[in-house]
Amino acid sequence: MNNKAIDLREKSKWVWRQTLAVHRRAPETRLASSLSSIDIFVALYYGAVLRFDPTNPLNEARDRCVISKGHGSICMYPILADLGFFSMEELLNVCKAGSFLGGIPDPVIPGYETVNGSLGHGLGVATGMALGLKRKLSDRSIFVVVGDGELHEGANWEAIMFAAQHQLDNLHLIVDDNHISMLGYTDEIVSHGDLAQRLTAFGWSCMEVDGHDVLAVQSALLEQKNTASRKPKALIARTLKGHGVPGLENAQLSHIINPKPELIDSLLEEK
Repeated sequence: MNNKAIDLREKSKWVWRQTLAVHRRAPETRLASSLSSIDIFVALYYGAVLRFDPTNPLNEARDRCVISKGHGSICMYPILADLGFFSMEELLNVCKAGSFLGGIPDPVIPGYETVNGSLGHGLGVATGMALGLKRKLSDRSIFVVVGDGELHEGANWEAIMFAAQHQLDNLHLIVDDNHISMLGYTDEIVSHGDLAQRLTAFGWSCMEVDGHDVLAVQSALLEQKNTASRKPKALIARTLKGHGVPGLENAQLSHIINPKPELIDSLLEEK
């Protein structure tokens, strides 16, 4: 195994612990949704997938990452701090008065592209960005991370049809497919059935991957990014909501459950 592979796995473990620590200090943050997406963001930001400049977050030469499931991206706080978008000390101030790191992230945070409070809109915004870059003859890519629950919103499917119609092959949809929304299991509310088959039928190029295998996520994203196509691209990452936390992982109401502080303390004390 090469050092890069080891680094990615170790980085995922570090981000998992840092996310628990942030939630321990700021229990109003959504923990379960953030734990399922850690390996996705580690692959994007540490796996040579995204082009970005922490010293100039709005550099025109960047790839864009639209985080539609904003509440489920508290794990991005330690990632952005670690990469130099802001200081590590700011992680101690999440949800405190005067801090730009809130329970729901927004573009005041260096590294965030869009407002993320209302679910179901990120893909449409990302599709517009992708079209704009195409019109500018830019070779930059757009990545958008959504939760499977927000795909219940019809606006997503309008964007999916539009992207295929306009052959936006610079658009990458990443689905954090943890099968749980705020009110329970998505299959019991509105089932997506075979989501990959549906996206393929809508004219997308689609891959599926174990969303907690950071190397597999990285490999799939790089393959899609480096493959010439006239289709938008989707990666369905199969994940577990609340990943790694007993009593929270895959629990039906994990979206709104806060683990007891002593449980988090015990997990953080483990080596």
